[in-house]
Amino acid sequence: MGPRATTIEVPARPSSFPLDRTTAAVVVVDMQNDFASPGGMFHRAGIDVTGIQAIVPTIKAVLAAAREAGLPVVYLKMGFRADLADAGAPTSPTWLKHLPMQVGAAACSPDGTPSRILVRDCWNTDIVAELAPMDGDTVLYKTRYSGFYGTELDRLLRAGGIQQLIVVGATTSVCVESTVRDAMFRDYHCLVIADATAEPMAADAARSNHEASLLTLELLFACVAERKSVKNRLHLDFRPADQQAEVARLLDLGATHADVGQGDETWVVLADPEGNEFCVLAPKR
Repeated sequence: MGPRATTIEVPARPSSFPLDRTTAAVVVVDMQNDFASPGGMFHRAGIDVTGIQAIVPTIKAVLAAAREAGLPVVYLKMGFRADLADAGAPTSPTWLKHLPMQVGAAACSPDGTPSRILVRDCWNTDIVAELAPMDGDTVLYKTRYSGFYGTELDRLLRAGGIQQLIVVGATTSVCVESTVRDAMFRDYHCLVIADATAEPMAADAARSNHEASLLTLELLFACVAERKSVKNRLHLDFRPADQQAEVARLLDLGATHADVGQGDETWVVLADPEGNEFCVLAPKR
């Protein structure tokens, strides 16, 4: 059996993205209760959070495929210290922009535990339960829209040999776009998953902020793909110990297949009923 391929072409805009599983990581931006849950900052401010809630299953699917492929996962969370000293001076832009959102105000978690808006280590800044970090994941607080400003993100990525970022989360036009721009300025190659990002601003406009930001990112800062393309490609080249048994199992489930490959090995690409692709060695004849 030959070595496992590490680079896979992901269909994307404006061109395919050569994803290298040895140098890629997933970055989850701000999928926390303050932005995605009833009782969080957005909800209390009258901002519709249903669009952000809707991408939770999509992000969950991307994370499952990424973890199966061995990609590291980094969570970014917007959160200030309890004294709000890192939110900026009273005249600073960051403080003034967050003041109408009642940053630091007392809140209450669903179980009655006291909490505070955009303050670290409480329910409001916890990642939503469905996407809770797992052992081995990295979780970083940030105090500005970009995940790179004033954080350890760049150092940790470089220490891990990471050169490519698969970016998901919210909101598309603010923290996602800010993080991707800063990543590009630092020479990271970014792949933004369009249907794993969301933006409530102007969501009902003829052309939404979400669409406008994705176009900007696509043209100047990143490649943009859909979840299915990434999930399928991360499954590609899945090589279980018992190849013949795995081929038989997938075919029994209704998978379709096609023989591919050159040289000493013949491969079977199987597509299961959900459209996930697997690439396994064909049983030797």
